Amino acid sequence: MAQRKENIVIFPFMAQGHIIPFLALAIQIQQRKKYTITFVNTPLNIKKLSSSLPPNSSIRLVEIPFCSSDHGLPPDTENTDAIPYHLVIRLLEASTSLRPSFKKLIQDITEEQNGQRPLCIIADIFFGWTASVAKELNVFHAIFSGASGYGLGCYYSLWMNLPHRKFNSNEFSLPDFPEASSIHITQLATNILEADGADAWSIYQKENLSGWLKSDGILFNTLEELDDIGLLYFRRKLGRPAWPIGPVLLPMESRARVGKGGISPDRRCIEWLSAKPVNSVLFVSFGSMNTISASQMMNLAMGLEASGKNFIWVVRPPIGFDINSEFRAKEWLPEGFEERIKDSRRGFLVYNWAPQVEILSHKSLSAFLTHCGWNSVLEALSHGVPMIGWPMAAEQFFNVKFLEEKVGVCVEIARGKSCEVRYEDVVAKIELVMNETQVGKDMRRKACQVMEMIKTAMTEEEGGKGSSVKAMDDFFSAAMSTREKRESRGKKIGA
Repeated sequence: MAQRKENIVIFPFMAQGHIIPFLALAIQIQQRKKYTITFVNTPLNIKKLSSSLPPNSSIRLVEIPFCSSDHGLPPDTENTDAIPYHLVIRLLEASTSLRPSFKKLIQDITEEQNGQRPLCIIADIFFGWTASVAKELNVFHAIFSGASGYGLGCYYSLWMNLPHRKFNSNEFSLPDFPEASSIHITQLATNILEADGADAWSIYQKENLSGWLKSDGILFNTLEELDDIGLLYFRRKLGRPAWPIGPVLLPMESRARVGKGGISPDRRCIEWLSAKPVNSVLFVSFGSMNTISASQMMNLAMGLEASGKNFIWVVRPPIGFDINSEFRAKEWLPEGFEERIKDSRRGFLVYNWAPQVEILSHKSLSAFLTHCGWNSVLEALSHGVPMIGWPMAAEQFFNVKFLEEKVGVCVEIARGKSCEVRYEDVVAKIELVMNETQVGKDMRRKACQVMEMIKTAMTEEEGGKGSSVKAMDDFFSAAMSTREKRESRGKKIGA
């Protein structure tokens, strides 16, 4: 009788920035391991995802019931894309209600497989509660972090210790992560800055992050050679393996299909880019969830124009307006800006969804002005592109800190959604990175070194496997041997 394929259950939080790396992980596991993948999410996210899968994919998309209006959320709210930032915590709190349905789903899979449990459950960093479900059902469990070890290490330490509440200074260190060097108060996202231990975010995170201790380990979308400081922090802190298996990135064809809410990317920017000289274009994008204030937008536009550089800019309405609504260039950009950049062919504005990987891999691209979400960072570094960092939320501030201080491939241009941005400073940073300055040359050289590091880590050849490929093998070996031990223990008890 043919042996049944192993089943891997994958469960991301309901946000594009989480679903995309999980989908990339599912595709990568399927290509390398030929396992059956059960990809779990709420109905509307599953519906969107069905069009994003590669043709002939055997990834099984499974809905888990969820009704947002039962939790004080607007109807059909199943993704952070659909809500303002202040409601994200409510969606997180509501997601814990998925526990009974998730447990039943794992039991159903086991029954379908004639009593054979899934090989493992891979769950989101926001779903710490899934580890205790896995323990109850005797299934191997791992958290998958789409963030870097370093960035997540700072984030984890801040939530677990709230050190900024204990210092009167604007700068402070992390008590259990001294390798991270000091953190400045301006590097804290609003929800961390305002946290006092009794607020909704603190209560959620304390419970969530404590749940990680019941997991069997953490998978990181990063590589050992780049991110050893953060990986060591988690190995020390949790006493669990941390497997660096990255970069885990969506294949280009899936990326094109997965766009924001089914919107097709604007491909005219690639034609425009192809007409530009090698290494001459700046790409500006803050990810799918972020935007900047009206005055920051004005100054960024003035800086881009005054720099004299070619640029592609993915624009979204400023803070205070619906991020998914129509962009009103005449209102939010300097007078005549749109016409001038069109006439001079110096700039290209993208109003919906840009084919980011295609832009970053293009020979005409020189640098990337980014919020430094880790997906975007890995896409840039995989193509040797240096960055100008403008962090907006979560661990992005620490990604910028890491990339600037430890790796040397980034300079920070602004910090957060409320800092003052002067167009002269925008010009200075763009020139520093894109001109033939020593800093710019060093950044490009280091970005190319990291690109080679990534290629080596992802090498598949037998006998010469890269560190990330080996880490993935080690993870599945651990899952397999743990299951064998648990099963033989169960047989002994049964005997």
